[in-house]
Amino acid sequence: MIDLYTWGTPNGRKISIMLEALRLPYRVHPVNIFEKEQFEPAFKAISPNSKIPALVDDEGPNGETIQLFESGAILIYLAEKAGEFIPSDPQARLECLQWLMWQMGGFGPFLGQAHHFNRFAPDASDYAKQRYNNEAQRLWQTLDTQLSNKQFVIGDELSIADFAIYPWAMRYEWQHVDPDKFPFVKAWMERIGHIEFVQRGMQIP
Repeated sequence: MIDLYTWGTPNGRKISIMLEALRLPYRVHPVNIFEKEQFEPAFKAISPNSKIPALVDDEGPNGETIQLFESGAILIYLAEKAGEFIPSDPQARLECLQWLMWQMGGFGPFLGQAHHFNRFAPDASDYAKQRYNNEAQRLWQTLDTQLSNKQFVIGDELSIADFAIYPWAMRYEWQHVDPDKFPFVKAWMERIGHIEFVQRGMQIP
């Protein structure tokens, strides 16, 4: 059994989408970040950086229990465990991993800052809003270009890159992004959004 510690954020929903896609049995443990539950010692023992998501698998490598934090690492682990949603061809695998890292290093952190200054910061400066909203537009354009001749992020097959990027794209209103200006991303979002396991994963917890 897999135990998923999560909350209703884009990073959390990456993993619930993946688990639904893989049809693996799992239990959900909500970690209410608004109540600061991520800083409780029991959770920090699993996720030392006090961030969701985190995962415990009692059937890890060599049949031993494994604890994991960082959503990108969890996606790679689950993909390799199941042999799905990560290419076996070395070149295609690197293509998948570089777009996963693009999300981890750019599309997530910078859009997260846009969320913060647009919605939560009580005295956000115009400079901060402009900086992160401009970067959101640039990142969306990068993704739009990538999807201009592809069904999914790295080609014709779904991968962990799609699962990582999609929940962040779905918060476009928080980023002051108009999807109509990025038609290839919009069409991709519609394709992803019609998949039943994606719909289920987006509802957790």
